Amino acid sequence: MTAPFPRPTKGDYPDYFDTYLGHVTEPDPIAVMTRQIDEAARFFAGLPGGKADFAYAPGKWTIKEVVGHLSDTERVMAYRALSFARGDSAELPGFDENAWVPPAGFGQRSLEDLVDEWTSVRRATVGLLQGLPEAARAAKGMANGRPLSVPAIATMIPGHVRHHLRVITDRYL
Repeated sequence: MTAPFPRPTKGDYPDYFDTYLGHVTEPDPIAVMTRQIDEAARFFAGLPGGKADFAYAPGKWTIKEVVGHLSDTERVMAYRALSFARGDSAELPGFDENAWVPPAGFGQRSLEDLVDEWTSVRRATVGLLQGLPEAARAAKGMANGRPLSVPAIATMIPGHVRHHLRVITDRYL
């Protein structure tokens, strides 16, 4: 078995990752990601009827849009981890999550379909990260003009999900 990812250190990620990294205190982010597959599926399946299309304020995303955003963000982050782990020295672009949501059409899909998609994305992310050789688990690169490491990405991904599940619990329910 490969060793867990090292805990990310300041300077290996942009400051705005602090929010997400703070949600993951466990030593193995892959184990957290794996548990989240069932936890998130149960969470979304247990939402009260009619909440999937609910936004807690004008201009805020619906729960369906949040789930779609989780898939989009995880795909972007997994690609960054892949690129850095493979030694690609190209700087990767940022992405504007707010600009990505409207053209995605998440509101036209069922919540179940969006959760199924996120589950597939998550399983692929776990497979990618589990399969990285030990040396690749410490790789670094540049994304959106800032340094970023694979350990930071591996920890940010489950922290990002925890962040949004808390927002849904606090503001949507």
